[in-house]
Amino acid sequence: MLAFITKVTGLILLLGMLTACDQNGTDSDTAMDERSGSSESQTVSIAAPNDDGRLTYWAELNGNAASIKSSFNEVPFFQEWQKRTRVNLQFIRPPANQAKEAINVLLTSGELPDMIEYEWSNYPGGPEKAIKDGYILRLNDVIDQSAPHLKQYLNEHPDIDMQIRTASGSYYAFPFIQGQDKLRTYQGPIIRKDWLDELGLEVPTTIDEWHTMLRAFKDKKGADAPLTFLGVPNPLFGIEGGGFIGAFGIKKGFYVEDGQIKFGAQEPEYKAFLALFREWYAEGLIDKNLAAVDSQTQDTNMTTGRSGASIWNAGAGIGTWLPILQETDPHAQLVPAPYPVMNKGDRPKFGQLAPAIGSSGVAISSNSRHVEEAARMLDYGYGPEGHLLFNFGIEGVSFEMKDGYPTYTETILKNPDKWSPAQALAMYTRASYFGPFVQDTRYMEQYYILPEQKEAVQLWSNTDAVLHQVPTLPKTEKESTEMSVIMQEVNKVVDEMSLKIIFGIEPVDAFDTYVEQIKSLQINRAIEIQQQALERYNRAVSSE
Repeated sequence: MLAFITKVTGLILLLGMLTACDQNGTDSDTAMDERSGSSESQTVSIAAPNDDGRLTYWAELNGNAASIKSSFNEVPFFQEWQKRTRVNLQFIRPPANQAKEAINVLLTSGELPDMIEYEWSNYPGGPEKAIKDGYILRLNDVIDQSAPHLKQYLNEHPDIDMQIRTASGSYYAFPFIQGQDKLRTYQGPIIRKDWLDELGLEVPTTIDEWHTMLRAFKDKKGADAPLTFLGVPNPLFGIEGGGFIGAFGIKKGFYVEDGQIKFGAQEPEYKAFLALFREWYAEGLIDKNLAAVDSQTQDTNMTTGRSGASIWNAGAGIGTWLPILQETDPHAQLVPAPYPVMNKGDRPKFGQLAPAIGSSGVAISSNSRHVEEAARMLDYGYGPEGHLLFNFGIEGVSFEMKDGYPTYTETILKNPDKWSPAQALAMYTRASYFGPFVQDTRYMEQYYILPEQKEAVQLWSNTDAVLHQVPTLPKTEKESTEMSVIMQEVNKVVDEMSLKIIFGIEPVDAFDTYVEQIKSLQINRAIEIQQQALERYNRAVSSE
């Protein structure tokens, strides 16, 4: 037992140290230059903006694309985007799942690329501070002069316009926009239906039914990790949308209750959730490595039978796992399940609901000598041609226009190279992940080709999440700075103590001391800042 505790404690310490890791290099891939015919090169240094006709672009390569190609410039979408805009790009990639650490190295190097795709709300002090610190440009004049398509969209959608600016009115990035509600729910519980049928069990709806099912998966199906979910980039990440925690009437992070901001991880109900997961962990019902599960591990767990239940996407989950399972077992089935509740017949209070504005956006660095060129390239995705490229890819290859409807070809839906639809989409479009464009509902109508996927998005949308979601709240530089300082320390304590209680290292009653600790770290001040921003946002909405 002592050895186990030592091992787990080491894991927690490692998690705490991740933010201090020094990433000395990034993978960089250089675009094919049509004029010179030069081929792609690899380097581990941070490349400075150059004047040889290429613009530099810092971004993570989507996991589905990275599972097939090793660099951006091998991906057909990025080849076509450059071809159409006549801009050649040199891509700079941070290590997988380490963007937050790598961005610090990039910014302090002083050698900034022309464009940086990042979650700018994570910058200490927020995007307004990133502008003031001289890293990225305030884009108001740039959008006005060089981004006509985005400018027109924002003029026509003032509710979106309000959410992509800081409290002082600064535009800071070209955003990913999910303009329609039906696009915003795509994730929820997924279960091995063939296992349920074999065991004579119904799809679970309550916490007790989930416990019975997971117990049976372990005892009768031999599942080593009956329930698996993402623990990267932070512990419990995979269930922060509402899974299991939501059954207790709270979320782990911030949410709205009767117009008031709350922080779920300090509420008494979070203690009850930790007690439940402590029991499940001790019974071997949750992946023993829950804090280290990344998407690849989750895929392996679900496609090898190590796990029988997860929380993941209709596309990357059901759409990817089911074909793989059925290659070796034609009888394998997956089924969506509703978000679990405490009492039979209750409506889920929480569930995954993405914000209308994606967390990542593409900023233009203050060092760029190609601002207009970068802006026009980024603006392309908001225009009619770019809209089709970003959502559907290349006409005649990945889609065909049929009666005015962009229809995916077999290249996407039945790929001859055996790519899953999720992989094929990531190769030819950006429809299923972030980017500088407006997502199209017609992508989802075709992407979810399996009946299980169509059922899933309907079932997972049947929650009250919209009543409790905190919208994207523009903050002042001062508010963002204060929030960043507070939440960096609070989240560290929340994650560490959550794991210690679940792993059995600390007693459940340690929760009370932990709450006092995060209060001493000014969590109530963070709630106050969020409340002020929410009220300011609500006033702006009501005045429109």
